[in-house]
Amino acid sequence: MANIKSAKKRILITEKKTAINKARKSEIKTYIKKFDKAIENENFDEAKVLLKAIDKKLKKAAHKNVMHMNNASRKVSRLTKKLNSAM
Repeated sequence: MANIKSAKKRILITEKKTAINKARKSEIKTYIKKFDKAIENENFDEAKVLLKAIDKKLKKAAHKNVMHMNNASRKVSRLTKKLNSAM
């Protein structure tokens, strides 16, 4: 455990940021599961709306350094490809 006051503060800040990042990633994963379910049920209109939301959330996460920009772009690309092949 840290002894210096500033180090203790940094530990608290890191814990808060980690929780926020974890929540963002979890939210994205939930949206992706809903997207997969919509494609499975052949509900393509809902899938398109979800894809737009996923794209926005992934780009925001990449912009805030939760994940790498290439990772976010790759996920969007794969999901778009999945939707187009299912239609």
